Amino acid sequence: MLDIDAILRPWWDSIQAAHGPLDLYDAHTHIGQNDPDGFKQTPEELVDVMTRADARAVVFPMHEPGGYPGPNDFAIASAAASDRLVAFCRLDPRDSPATEARRCLDAGAVGIKLHPRAEQFGMDEPGVREIVAVAHERRVPILIHAGRGIPALGQNTVKLSAEFPDARFILAHAAISDLAWMWHVLGDHPNIFIDTAWWNPADLIALFSLVAPSQIVWASDSPYGMPVTSAFTHARCALQAGVGDEALRSIMGGQIARLVAGEDPAWVGEAPGAVEPALHPLLDRVVTHLISAMGRAFGGGDPDESIALARLSCAVGDDAPHADVCGATEQLLELYYEHLAPPPPGRVFPLAARLLIAALTVARTPTVPLPDEFHVPPPTRDEADSPA
Repeated sequence: MLDIDAILRPWWDSIQAAHGPLDLYDAHTHIGQNDPDGFKQTPEELVDVMTRADARAVVFPMHEPGGYPGPNDFAIASAAASDRLVAFCRLDPRDSPATEARRCLDAGAVGIKLHPRAEQFGMDEPGVREIVAVAHERRVPILIHAGRGIPALGQNTVKLSAEFPDARFILAHAAISDLAWMWHVLGDHPNIFIDTAWWNPADLIALFSLVAPSQIVWASDSPYGMPVTSAFTHARCALQAGVGDEALRSIMGGQIARLVAGEDPAWVGEAPGAVEPALHPLLDRVVTHLISAMGRAFGGGDPDESIALARLSCAVGDDAPHADVCGATEQLLELYYEHLAPPPPGRVFPLAARLLIAALTVARTPTVPLPDEFHVPPPTRDEADSPA
């Protein structure tokens, strides 16, 4: 299988060399074989990718239409068998949630996962309140899906966080369902955290700019994301936003390590604020076309036309502003086409799509230095033509 993490390893190594060492601890990974979306991952596969990234990880079951007690036991046992994993139990708030939460926490789970989209519930349901009460009692984190495909859930989360201050809420996927307003109130709710399991650098740079780094935890969403690829893209977005090295160490692993150990979170400073320089118009063209390509792909369409426009937009010439960034972006797009193949069975997107996300992130983070291997001249117009 295509190893995107190995291809992109120089990007992560360059960040480690400049800002590390960074002790990676992934707040959001899955194992399971029955998710209706077709994704699968065994504990052995998860441990393998985390070992290659030299990372630890929180793991919990994928969507299990048959229920969670058995899969929770499997996740707890898998974590106990590896020094790289700790387990969260996944709960359905309509299926004896408090009883299952206590059973799993007594068996070795160190947190709870809720997925309002998969289980089709709202955060105002009585079962959710029962779960939060247990989390408050045990001082454990609750990771909540807060990405696409759901209505806003932040108002209810904020109310629960105030009522149950010893529960630690982690809103997944950059909290894109509620980030537009929630960043402004998070200072009054120090028990709410946001994970970075997301792909769009605009959302991530907004998160890193506006939310205190103490309230952000790194996450790959494996197997949907890969640890090295997610680490380099998310770290570049944090650095572009002005996050310092101490805060970056907290985000990339320090804070989640404290939370799963039952410790109090550490404070590592205020959010940088909206301080990054305006994106140069030449790079804005590249970014816009790559965002369009991702939108086409998510909608089931063909992204090739937008990728071709992005490649043409990279053909700025040797003496143009950000010629090095355009050259590196074009090289990543070449790698995308070099490795493009039909997606594995049951998956919607080809594995090489992660190289598109890498290219988009590099184009959107021009103030972050490039690895030496990617200081390449930008292409000419002819060289930037899309493959047939």
